[in-house]
Amino acid sequence: MAVIKTLLQTLLGAFLLSAGTSHLGSNRIEFLAQVPTWLPLDPDFVVVASGLVEITLGVLLITTALILKRYRSIVGLLAAVFFILIFPGNINQYVNQIDAFGLDTDAKRLIRLFFQPPLVAWALWSSGASRLLKKSR
Repeated sequence: MAVIKTLLQTLLGAFLLSAGTSHLGSNRIEFLAQVPTWLPLDPDFVVVASGLVEITLGVLLITTALILKRYRSIVGLLAAVFFILIFPGNINQYVNQIDAFGLDTDAKRLIRLFFQPPLVAWALWSSGASRLLKKSR
């Protein structure tokens, strides 16, 4: 089971690293569609900042899965919190019917909302952060 968790944490890290990199380049305009309209910050700043956070989390997830294992749970928890914090952007895209990333219908945008909870669970389970949360109760 430990090998599977390590593999899944590394895969999640690679996913975040790739997504974060695309925030800064090829998909920058697409990510602007997910910045909540009510957020009192420059949307481009939000896209760049969230991209840098994703890159950092991706590197940390990979590093703690393979090398600095004692920090796995903390990094996994940070990734889960990040996924929760960016969820309003997905809701904004749905509510305001904003097309981006091929999500060009209400049905597609609604389905996208259901992918966020599994990402949170993936970060918590693969890193062992779910055990950390249970201990803190």
